[in-house]
Amino acid sequence: MFQLLSTLITTLQPMRYSYNLRLLLARSCLSPFRMPGSLPAVCEAAWPKDVGIMAVEVYVPSQYVEQAELEEFDGVGAGKYTVGLGQARMGFCSDREDISSLCLTVVQRLMEHSGLSYQSVGRLEVGTETIIDKSKSTKTVLMQLFEESGNTDVDGVDTTNACYGGTAALFNAVNWVESSSWDGRYALVVAGDIAVYATGGARPTGGAGAVAMLVGPNAPLAFERGLRGTHMRHAYDFYKPDMVSEYPVVDGKLSIQCYLSALDRCYSIYRNKIHAQWQREGLDKRCSLADFGFMVFHSPYCKLVQKSLARLMLNDFLCHPSPDTESGPFSGLEAFRDVKIEDTYFDRDVEKAFMKASSEAFENKTKASLLISNQNGNMYTPSVYGCLASVLAQHTPQQLAGQRIGVFSYGSGFAATLYSIKVTQDATPGSSLDKLVSSLCDLQARLDSRKKVSPDVFAQNMKLREETHHLANYIPQGSVEELFPGTWYLTRVDEKHRRQYARRSVSDDRPLEAGLLTSSNAAEVCFSNWYLFHMILMYFHNN
Repeated sequence: MFQLLSTLITTLQPMRYSYNLRLLLARSCLSPFRMPGSLPAVCEAAWPKDVGIMAVEVYVPSQYVEQAELEEFDGVGAGKYTVGLGQARMGFCSDREDISSLCLTVVQRLMEHSGLSYQSVGRLEVGTETIIDKSKSTKTVLMQLFEESGNTDVDGVDTTNACYGGTAALFNAVNWVESSSWDGRYALVVAGDIAVYATGGARPTGGAGAVAMLVGPNAPLAFERGLRGTHMRHAYDFYKPDMVSEYPVVDGKLSIQCYLSALDRCYSIYRNKIHAQWQREGLDKRCSLADFGFMVFHSPYCKLVQKSLARLMLNDFLCHPSPDTESGPFSGLEAFRDVKIEDTYFDRDVEKAFMKASSEAFENKTKASLLISNQNGNMYTPSVYGCLASVLAQHTPQQLAGQRIGVFSYGSGFAATLYSIKVTQDATPGSSLDKLVSSLCDLQARLDSRKKVSPDVFAQNMKLREETHHLANYIPQGSVEELFPGTWYLTRVDEKHRRQYARRSVSDDRPLEAGLLTSSNAAEVCFSNWYLFHMILMYFHNN
């Protein structure tokens, strides 16, 4: 029955994504999660096993602009955004959505789809660089969702450092579960941002969205303990010094250099750590790209990700004591044997040669990760986790089982980490991995269900956001009807800058609703196979 549900989800009408049916299918079986409750005394000294990501929810805005049409609108050469940057579409928000509404939406959807009680969450971490208040955290706004459950015992606040904040929040959650502070409950991590730029060359690298991740023990995506390579330095490559503007200050060339240099250093540190681990286990081998089933990267734009994978192959080549340049992946690269890594950031000959040499590895390990990045743009803190979700959405549990996934997270300023996740070996129907993959199998359908708008309408929305940013006593002008069902939105900002929100109904044919829709009893909901099948047939009959 679970496989039938997965198949049905993937065949939903692509014309308009039905949140209501997806919620119905998600609730049709008992939740795979059970509230852990207080940690038993007998377990207090135990180290939780396989701590990692148990569930993932992705939210992208309901509107997008085509990058090819934006090229024409901006008067630039054809292919500048689509080929040069590797971008196809860019999602964006009207003034009806802000960072708090994005996070409210993605958190409530994760809780509804997983069937969890809010009482089962003991830590809530938010990573974002979209700041609407210099004191009050987005996490405190999300606590509205917990009110009906009565759970106020929830650790965590916001973490900020450009696009790295989501990773720092995720590390905080994992460390909490592995620490003496853990009380046996789940941690919830939210990464969300609205990436907007002033008119000009950087604007097509924008985007918006949020990703929520449930963290706990015995996870299908387990963090490999001790395998993190981190590199942090001071740089003004991208920063937001203007407190009254959403727009950043960007040094494009410096930003690329910082990103690639951080990747080099993090990869070197990671390889040293895994090599030491292997030596302790009695293994004598070198770490290379071959040891990763998949590699995902923070994606400011897709072409940089392709160059980044080539960069890892360059590192493998230069560190190898005697690479075979006659055959295999390093074939024909002997001319680059003596280059210095720090001199190659903008060397077009090196870039071209290693992008060609790594093309097969890119197709197999990384290309699938760029689905959301290509179709929605840069989401800042959720970017790399949107890439992770894209990999999960486009592979079967059997293809993922046992694989090592490398994750490179970068945030300007700058902070970066390369770490790895090990996928569970259990890919059987109904397993935690099977449920995780099935929850994301409609990702392409969700992207296709968005509404395309003209570049002119997009520009008008950007102008509206610019003119109304941080206004008090303001009622947003954007259309609520264009939002996806179940989306939280901003209703007004009062004279004291206090923001009020409502949620659009999860049903397309019901009026808009304010307030909370909780899932505290969702874990107890279980339809019989006959009733579920009847409801599915009714849905397709009516639509």
